[in-house]
Amino acid sequence: MEFEKENFPRHIAIIMDGNRRWAKQRGLPVKLGHREGAKTLEKIVRYANKIGLEYITVYAFSTENWKRTEDEVNALMVLLQNYLDDYSKRADTENIRVKVLGDISVLKEGMQKSINRCMERTKDNTGVTFNIALNYGGRNEILSAVKKIAEEVKNGDLDIDNITEQTISDNLYTKGEPDPDLVIRTSGELRTSNFLPWQIVYSEFLFLDKYWPDFTEEDLDNAILEFQKRNRKFGGK
Repeated sequence: MEFEKENFPRHIAIIMDGNRRWAKQRGLPVKLGHREGAKTLEKIVRYANKIGLEYITVYAFSTENWKRTEDEVNALMVLLQNYLDDYSKRADTENIRVKVLGDISVLKEGMQKSINRCMERTKDNTGVTFNIALNYGGRNEILSAVKKIAEEVKNGDLDIDNITEQTISDNLYTKGEPDPDLVIRTSGELRTSNFLPWQIVYSEFLFLDKYWPDFTEEDLDNAILEFQKRNRKFGGK
């Protein structure tokens, strides 16, 4: 697929919705839906790297997802840990940089080790930066940033009059990254679900009426083509 280079998105964020419904529609266990979703994710990230996307951020597990059944949460965590371990092994051949966005301090020790090992192993890769939002909540992210900034003010390291939007951005998980140009949500739902609320204020949105396991490289191509048709005004005329 040939894209307009001057209007190519640098950063795409995806709310990967519909794994459970995909499985139930087929009479399969929910964990198989998540497994198929993981296969789709691997395919899409590899393709994003191939076409030159700089950043891709996916919503893997939210702070609200702990409300799901213990069996489903455990299955998801095992799947994610295996996913990270596999990426660590393939880091040199994939050239993909992996980052995890979220509060990992509450995760099991084994999961934390897998996360840190994967991020350390891939930190110097020069391909797409693959952000995995894991135990992530947008309001929690902003709250954490506010606390860090307040601590700097309290310690006399920052004057309150010098706090800017950039100050807040520099204290988020996505520090140093461009905000998403495009947000894609699958499954037909029309909401952002506490995903990157600070970063997506000027993002373009695309809502697709298909479940995440059915998402294809062609769908990503079409999403980029749709993005390139949009006239982004950023509050201007």
